[in-house]
Amino acid sequence: MQFSVAIRMFLTALEVEKGSSQHTILAYAKALEQFQAFLEEQWGIEPNIADIKEADIRPFLGWLHDKGLTKRSLRMKLAAVRSFFKFFVRSGELERNPASLLVSPKIDKKLPSFLQQQEADVLWEAFDMSTASGRRDRALCELLYGSGLRVAEALQLNLGGIDVRARTVRVLGKRYKERVVPVTHETITSIDAYLEMRGQLAPSPDEQALFLGDRGKRLSSISAWRIVKRVRGPITEASRKSPHMLRHSFATHLLDNGADLSAVSDMLGHSSLSTTQVYTHVSVERLKEAYKKAHPRSE
Repeated sequence: MQFSVAIRMFLTALEVEKGSSQHTILAYAKALEQFQAFLEEQWGIEPNIADIKEADIRPFLGWLHDKGLTKRSLRMKLAAVRSFFKFFVRSGELERNPASLLVSPKIDKKLPSFLQQQEADVLWEAFDMSTASGRRDRALCELLYGSGLRVAEALQLNLGGIDVRARTVRVLGKRYKERVVPVTHETITSIDAYLEMRGQLAPSPDEQALFLGDRGKRLSSISAWRIVKRVRGPITEASRKSPHMLRHSFATHLLDNGADLSAVSDMLGHSSLSTTQVYTHVSVERLKEAYKKAHPRSE
């Protein structure tokens, strides 16, 4: 079967039989058209799908790489080719999938952005404590940085959700996994200060949300993102300024100061230590950078 005919059959099956989204269909169509163009460039003729071997697919990935495609894009292109041949194996047109044994390029993991310790120290000067919204913003940031909460976990808290006497907070994390996390004295002080003026945000009598937006309803994640971006913008050069950066800072600073990896993992609510270990890589990379700058034989 000629490649162009096979592409049309496969894309029709994606739409009619599998109900794939238009986004997927268009992405797969482009990937397969690129694969056909590559083979025609190499062979000089339109290929028959039965003639394509694994050794013909590997150079295709290199061809795409030379055109500047990222590893993420290469993974998608290979997924399209693999799915294409899998379809014709199932239909009986082919005996085997020549792309089945090819390994997808590994995507480089980005190290999380975090505040330097000196940046964290001056962050708290950025809040206007004369207003209810300023006190709320500081209390939220204190909680995210002091306890390592995800922003969604902090925003779901209700009044009384923090055990002031025990200085802990019980949160419901991913996959409804509950955990208890310590709360700093500074966080409790900031929340108390905010609660003194919370009524100025005009909540309804039955509104139980701890953190309110400026219209008296539960603070949204978008508003929380804007709050953190605004107060951290002037104090850090890090490109990513989402609320999650405070959680990253919590973990990084704990590990920098000798905290046990397993304990930090529990506080973050990670299901495995390997997820938490990325923060040790942050510290190692920072040490390497300091070494390169300071050691006379580092070059």
